[in-house]
Amino acid sequence: MIRALALSIAMLLTPALALAEAASTGTGAIIRVLDKITGTHVDLELASGQTERVGHLTVTLGECRYPASNPSGDAWGWLVIHYQNGPEPIFEGWMVASAPALSALDHPRYDVWPLHCLTS
Repeated sequence: MIRALALSIAMLLTPALALAEAASTGTGAIIRVLDKITGTHVDLELASGQTERVGHLTVTLGECRYPASNPSGDAWGWLVIHYQNGPEPIFEGWMVASAPALSALDHPRYDVWPLHCLTS
């Protein structure tokens, strides 16, 4: 009985484990910044560790990761975002290109999300 239960659990976990995929680290990323008041957007090309200012925001890319088997498939970017040079960031963490609402910047004027990683 216990062996059958263990086998059933292993069979359930196998598809989930098969979906786990290795990630590679990019040299940078393309980050989109949308100004919701003016309706304009800017695409920043940032190298890892680079900081750019757009409007009242300062955006720093820590790192960008992507699926090893599909570099253009998705992107996960570690971003630190400051508003008006404030001492504390208004956002710090991972953002996912394919699901920007999963970990989003909560700001009344700006939306920020990664589009894809740079691989060279």
